[in-house]
Amino acid sequence: MSGDSASSGEVVDARGLLCPLPVIRLAERFDDLPAGEGMDLLADDPAAEDDVRLWCRGRGYTVESVSREGRTVRIRVRKSG
Repeated sequence: MSGDSASSGEVVDARGLLCPLPVIRLAERFDDLPAGEGMDLLADDPAAEDDVRLWCRGRGYTVESVSREGRTVRIRVRKSG
């Protein structure tokens, strides 16, 4: 899977987890992330992309990119600064 890793090096691997756990795992790690930084979520739950977009919209965060490799989706999210 191509794509830059988050500048903080943070990647949340939520493969094998079903809704709502991928977003919960992301949210747990995102709380400690400084404003302006990004993080990647890896998930294979088909609902993960929609869930992350809704979560970001509710918090003012940005989905910067979405890429797929097989069943795995990599969602890059940036915290508002």
